[in-house]
Amino acid sequence: MSGNRFKLIFFGGKGGVGKTSCAVATAISLSQKFRTLLVSTDPAHSVSDSLEQQLSTEIQEVKNVENLSAIEIAADKAFENFKQQYHKELNVFWKTSLGFDNEDVEQLLGLSVPGIDEIMSLKVIMEIIEKHEFERYIVDMAPTGHALRLLASPHVLEQWIKVAAQIRWKYRYMLTRFSGGYLPDSTDDMLLNLKKTTRHIRELLCNNSACEFIAVCIPEAMAVRETFRLLATLQENKMPVQQIIINQVMSYGTCSFCLRKKEVQQKYIKQVEETCRDCIEIRKVPSFPEEIKGIEKLNMLRETLWDCRKIK
Repeated sequence: MSGNRFKLIFFGGKGGVGKTSCAVATAISLSQKFRTLLVSTDPAHSVSDSLEQQLSTEIQEVKNVENLSAIEIAADKAFENFKQQYHKELNVFWKTSLGFDNEDVEQLLGLSVPGIDEIMSLKVIMEIIEKHEFERYIVDMAPTGHALRLLASPHVLEQWIKVAAQIRWKYRYMLTRFSGGYLPDSTDDMLLNLKKTTRHIRELLCNNSACEFIAVCIPEAMAVRETFRLLATLQENKMPVQQIIINQVMSYGTCSFCLRKKEVQQKYIKQVEETCRDCIEIRKVPSFPEEIKGIEKLNMLRETLWDCRKIK
């Protein structure tokens, strides 16, 4: 992790591999030099459990760690706020573009939209970044499937905006033909603002001088395969991945179980190294005898992860 380059760092991986612990430990490390915000987009919100501090949907300072704040994004709440903010514009769009009546519009606005959680999570992150209150942002994503939907959500929103704009253009064309003119209104402004926000999100996610994705896995078959799928999807979308953390590596014990465990793990560590070492830095983290919870244990993990290299 090069702290002077990356403004936004996403942590992704299979559930149960220690992704949240690594994300929180990294945030604590960065907070030694930067005003840092730790963001959870995981509906399980394990960051609260990791810090042993109850977080909320509002930014709050992390106890006993200077320069570190945290927030748990509630995508459903963000969507409700979005609908309230643009209720008038959405109402006008459905009525004028598709001829829906008030009852139809209210029913539509009450529906949950597939994929909207991921879109709203990224929208909230972008809005926070644009306030320039922090210097570094660490995002603990949900397990891989949800994370992939999150990263694909700008494309989904772009397609929705494209269709909406086409429908709106037809309405504008008909109005111009029959009334002789058309003045852009707040509904057009809404679509334009959404388009700009989506473009900014995509630009940020693909900017290797401002954004990085760190994949976390453990040396087991399913976790390694899922990590390779995550890396392939990120590379297809030109999203920067420069580091992998292999967590829970056996580094102690001489009993037959421990020796066998280490032997099996080495097989999967070798797979990751052979596949990724030419283009991605690999960091191995030993397994800890105790669960990583609370600031003291997180600092132990931080020292293992990052203190061997200077963060600028």
